[in-house]
Amino acid sequence: MATDMIRKPKDISFSDIVVDICFHPEKDVIASGTIEGDAYLHSYSTTSENSELMKLSHHKKSCRVVRFSPSGEELHTASKDKSFNSIDLNTGTVKRKVKSAHESPIYSMLVTGENFLVTGDDDGHLKLWDLRQQKAVMEVKESEEFISDIAVDDAKRTLLTTSGEGTLTAFNLRRKKLDTQSELFDSEFLSLAIVKRGQKVVCGCGMGELNIFTWGEWGNISDRFPGHPMSVDCMVPLTDDIVCTGSCDGMIRAVNILPNRFLGVVGEHPGDFPVENLSLSRDKHWLASCSHDQKIKFWNVDSIKDETVDVKSRAKKGNKSKFLKSSDKGDFFADMAADENNASTSGQGEGDDDDDSDEMDDSDDEDD
Repeated sequence: MATDMIRKPKDISFSDIVVDICFHPEKDVIASGTIEGDAYLHSYSTTSENSELMKLSHHKKSCRVVRFSPSGEELHTASKDKSFNSIDLNTGTVKRKVKSAHESPIYSMLVTGENFLVTGDDDGHLKLWDLRQQKAVMEVKESEEFISDIAVDDAKRTLLTTSGEGTLTAFNLRRKKLDTQSELFDSEFLSLAIVKRGQKVVCGCGMGELNIFTWGEWGNISDRFPGHPMSVDCMVPLTDDIVCTGSCDGMIRAVNILPNRFLGVVGEHPGDFPVENLSLSRDKHWLASCSHDQKIKFWNVDSIKDETVDVKSRAKKGNKSKFLKSSDKGDFFADMAADENNASTSGQGEGDDDDDSDEMDDSDDEDD
């Protein structure tokens, strides 16, 4: 049985709840925003201690979002106080402050270029900002609830948003207008990821399912994968086929998309605290997570990127709770699970289907 713990940076501890995190695009630095309104920059390392580089106290209420510019020269922060700031990281000074960016608290933000970012608020308003003019060049309201997550395709032509009302909405960025909105679903849409070489979009929902859309066909889902025991609050694509999900039960899971399979648990925050947010480092070695335990935790996801799914084999029920090597329990529990599985399946044929396998599955999707 393996006993060595996998190498990764140490946890970063705070005096407040961390609500968002973001890795720097060029350096071993991570930004964080706290419920008290502060934003931090920390260095991280596997060979030395992590250290605080900067503390920014420009918001009056919770700092809900932190995002770097593509060059890493600026840090954009958005707050429940309805404002967003742009910080010059060379000087640590506020380069840009929009005090009343929205009439309602800002909930989400996406940086789409050095000069553009998108913000969504608690009441469903979405704004595209030209930072050179310091004004919104697109303002729309196509949702009645909070804009939970935002994504854009590589060509920067289609902007996607999810909403707490249970919709996925696509906007044409060049025309600055609505393209299509999905039908209204029963569950909140809380998180969003583009996968399968841009051909599929995965939405994490309040009832624990992953709803999968085919690119350009925004009216209704092409597939659904239930199985998370609680809401899927955040999600990042690890590869074209694998997403990492953060759930309200404190677990971070790796999930293969089409065929839909749980690969296992990447890590967890103790005490059943919800995973507030996830971020993937520029080299894709590290996944970071934050929760109500007032910590940023790091997970080495190198081994997960190489995971493959045999489409001919049936899903295993135990994979949903199997700890992977990335987690602190990975080596120990993986060996225990393997021993138990071998004992229970001795003399039997192929394993049982996972109770949470695909509800809507077709062979064409599996070939994407």
